[in-house]
Order: sequence, then structure tokens, then C-alpha cells
Amino acid sequence: MHFGSKHLVIFALMIVSCSCCCLAQVDESHQVHTENLTETIKTMDDVVFDAFNNRDVKKFKTLFTEDLEFYHDKDGLVSYPQLMESLQSLASENSDLKRELLSESLEVYPLKEYGAMQIGRHEFCHTENGQSDCGKFKFVHIWQNTDDGWKISRVISYDH
Repeated sequence: MHFGSKHLVIFALMIVSCSCCCLAQVDESHQVHTENLTETIKTMDDVVFDAFNNRDVKKFKTLFTEDLEFYHDKDGLVSYPQLMESLQSLASENSDLKRELLSESLEVYPLKEYGAMQIGRHEFCHTENGQSDCGKFKFVHIWQNTDDGWKISRVISYDH
């Protein structure tokens, strides 16, 4: 069989056209998956910090892996037991410290066969000397999709 240059061009255009359709379908599927993952992580972020803001230590403990590594630019490495002790102390002090995610900063990326990475900024506010004192900080949360649900396994908290 002999193809002339005209037939080769048509054949090449057909292949390119089919490839573009397939790539568009893959890209659309990836976008839907990413949007669903973003919504899942946003919901889990709400659950974690609702527990934090309400000093629900029992609930808060269930939302982290026990091998947690929490890296803080001022405090260094904090473990799961240290984090839970800090929240327990905060709860007993009756502190009004509250955290809010700055939604416009939220980025979520899948981590193959593990979970997701959440990057963003959040604001912590409390009352100091009768005045509201707030700070905005950057963070990274590594979420592990476990048999018991989504849990944070790694935290990087910086720009304090």
C-alpha cells in the first residue's frame, strides 16, 4: 500500500485529533478528581480546626497519626504526644485562641497511594491585654488516607 503525501497529512491529522480528545478526557478526569480531593481536604481541615477551636481534645486526637511529625519554625520538631499535651494545656487555660483557614490560599495536591498535601495560610487570633491579636501564617499538612479515615501525618508551620 502506498500513501501519498496528502494521505499522510490526513492520517497524521486524524491521529493528532484522536490524541487531543483522549488527552482532554484524561485532563477533565484529573480535574474532577482534584476538585473532589480539594473539597475532601477542605472538609477535613474544617473538622480538625473545629475540634481545635472548641478544645475537643478527644476528637482532635483522632485526626492525627501517632507517628506525627510537626515541624514549627520557632519550636522545632513536635511529636504527637507533645501536640496533644499542648492542646490539653490550652483547653485547661480556657484560652480564646481560634484558627481560621484563609480559603483563598488553599492548595491541595494528590500524593499517590498515600493521601494529599495541603498548602495554605491560616489566621490565629486571641485576646491579649483586652485587644484582639491576630497573626497569619503559612502551613503544609500531609494527609494520609488511612483505614480509619483521613489523618494528618506531617505538618510544617512557618512564617511566624
